Amino acid sequence: MRQQQAMLFEKPAVRGRFVRKPPPAEDGRAAVSAAPARKKPAAAVKRARKRAASRPRLFPPRRRAASRPHGGAAYRLGLQLGRVDAPSQPPEGESELRRLLNRRWTARVKGRGLAGYPWARYHAAAAGYVRGFFAGMGRPAPNWVPLPTERSVAVIVTAKNEERTIAAVLKEATRLTDETYVIVNGSSDETFRQARAASRAIVLSYPQALGHDVGRSVGAKLARADILLFTDGDMPIPAEQLVPFIHGIEQGLDVALNNIYPYLGAFGRQDTVTIMKQFLNRALDRPDLKASSLTAVPHALSRHAVETLGLELLSVPPKAQALALLLKLRVGNAGQVNVIRGNKRRELNRGRGNPVASMIVGDHLEALKLAGDRMGERLAYPDVLRKRRYIGGDA
Repeated sequence: MRQQQAMLFEKPAVRGRFVRKPPPAEDGRAAVSAAPARKKPAAAVKRARKRAASRPRLFPPRRRAASRPHGGAAYRLGLQLGRVDAPSQPPEGESELRRLLNRRWTARVKGRGLAGYPWARYHAAAAGYVRGFFAGMGRPAPNWVPLPTERSVAVIVTAKNEERTIAAVLKEATRLTDETYVIVNGSSDETFRQARAASRAIVLSYPQALGHDVGRSVGAKLARADILLFTDGDMPIPAEQLVPFIHGIEQGLDVALNNIYPYLGAFGRQDTVTIMKQFLNRALDRPDLKASSLTAVPHALSRHAVETLGLELLSVPPKAQALALLLKLRVGNAGQVNVIRGNKRRELNRGRGNPVASMIVGDHLEALKLAGDRMGERLAYPDVLRKRRYIGGDA
């Protein structure tokens, strides 16, 4: 009986795809011929692919979820180092023990070059270090996140009607430091009581609303730490994602910003506030900052930045950022947290031209006015083609 070969044909709807077509049944069996060898792409196709790969992507690829740290090489390294660094006579008090942990972890980060690790491996090593550190003392390990700095760190949280999320926010803050300040203002719910019950943070409650960002100035006035980390009470952020901002200050930044640019869509779909953020940075000759702004949390400030800018200016974040750039403070992107997706929708920040957006746009206009008074009307873009002085204008 004649044996018929299985036929391979090109599917019309999908170019280059080959599917298997079964032959008519004769003896119930069919010999399948091998698929044709795949042709190598032409040189022009290779060049086109190379050019496409080198271009910046508008929408970055979705990152794979980080694997569990336990059992990895970085975790085992941290576990080993933590056991070696465990003190034979631990200091009394949780604060002193945490400072000792941070001091020895910082030495390991610098000595082993752990700061150059990808953040996922860095956090795995940090988790192993904490476990090994306490195992060496014969104690159960707390859920702490060691900080790569010997300087003191304070977390400042502003909250208004955040009874559902404030406990989770403070839980993550407690994993970083024992100096936390919560500024509750204008709340009509149980935010104050939830904050008092959730941690040992210092909680200030104002019955009246202080206004947008004024709570940051109040918190900065209370804090005594060398590094101030700011976040909001409506968005629980894992402590591991806050470490890069502290690391940025430790590496020399005065203002460590959150890089939200990867989470923005096409320019034509961006809102007015986002466009104003980018315009201000470009006007001050810092296009590398893109849409990064002190308006967005989380961000961190050094003690030097707080004392230079002043407490009052912190309540107008774009103006504070403009002055920091004008005074040549070291401003840069440090972390990357998607706060766009987690931003809480409220009655005052919905829709085009909402009151909060209008206020933030006005803050940026104040910042541009401040920059214009110091740098001139053209800011960082001098006009070298016109001789304006001959007609009575500025040079």
